[in-house]
Amino acid sequence: MSMLRLSITMSLDGYVAGPDQSEQNPLGVGGMELHDWVFPLKAFREMHGGQGGEVNASSAVVEERRANIGATIMGRNMFGGGPGPWGESPWEGWWGDEPPYHHPVFVLTHHPRDPLELKGGTSFYFVTDGIASALARAREAAAGADIWLAGGASVVNQYLAGGLVDEIDVSIAPVILADGAHLFDRLEHGALKLQQVRAVDAPGVTHIKYRVG
Repeated sequence: MSMLRLSITMSLDGYVAGPDQSEQNPLGVGGMELHDWVFPLKAFREMHGGQGGEVNASSAVVEERRANIGATIMGRNMFGGGPGPWGESPWEGWWGDEPPYHHPVFVLTHHPRDPLELKGGTSFYFVTDGIASALARAREAAAGADIWLAGGASVVNQYLAGGLVDEIDVSIAPVILADGAHLFDRLEHGALKLQQVRAVDAPGVTHIKYRVG
């Protein structure tokens, strides 16, 4: 069966976004600093249709995370558009006309919306009946490949609490945010049994991968 793989960047104090998230500042105050390590990379720029860039110890980590992914799950905040009903002409999210996914993406939301098909093979499907339904649909769409659990914190924490995540690959940035969206929030002691399988020290970040269970 395909695995549900979490890969995400967090601050040293455990936040994946800063406070006061908004359409103008989707990662909140200070949140963009979390990703300073990835923006210069050749692997990241190519993923977003760019050219050039650096190759360092993080490059193989980014490429590994993209390998064998057939579907993605994310929350509404990560897709974009703010809370409440979508409205008559809903925004198409943060990701532009040709998002970097190139496979089906399942967006957890409380408000129904028709699927959104964009260039490059990315289709967004809006799931209103919970995390188990989104995972089942993602597994079917992935057709044996793995599923990326992309964020944000609220959705990730629900999957972690439900014992549904098979792999955690967390990038720890040397940033203190002090507030915002907290990863591993309200998990009970012993809720996750983790086996470390890889650690990579790279410029501006440390990547640690765990197998769950």
